[in-house]
Amino acid sequence: MTTPYETPYETHSNPDGEGASVGEMLTEITADLTTLMRQEVELAKAEIRQSATQAGKGAGLLAGAGVAGHMVLLFISIAAWWGLGNHTGHGWSALIVAAVWAIIGAVLAMTGRNEIKAVNGVPRTAQTVKKIPSAVAGNEETR
Repeated sequence: MTTPYETPYETHSNPDGEGASVGEMLTEITADLTTLMRQEVELAKAEIRQSATQAGKGAGLLAGAGVAGHMVLLFISIAAWWGLGNHTGHGWSALIVAAVWAIIGAVLAMTGRNEIKAVNGVPRTAQTVKKIPSAVAGNEETR
């Protein structure tokens, strides 16, 4: 027989979850969800660590390539200055080479500024994170 506060379907002794009380089921679901979230966070940390290590190596190699490229541009600029200096004088040829580099620098700066302004951040991630509370509540979208 059941008491007025129990339904005939509630039992407290079945470990398989059949007929378990709502409180027991919620406790199990909460524990499972907590475990899942911890595992996902640990996976994300491991992936970020691995990606950061790989990105660090790549950044170091790119920095070395940048230094080498700088040296190449420096010596090409000196050669251009010296070559033009034979025809116009070394003072004027230095100004010509400097003006060419000023134009290149201005174009690169404007292009870089436009690229930075075009950055959108993480709109898809922000959109999916906003859906988490309704998904947990059982109101998932079908898309």
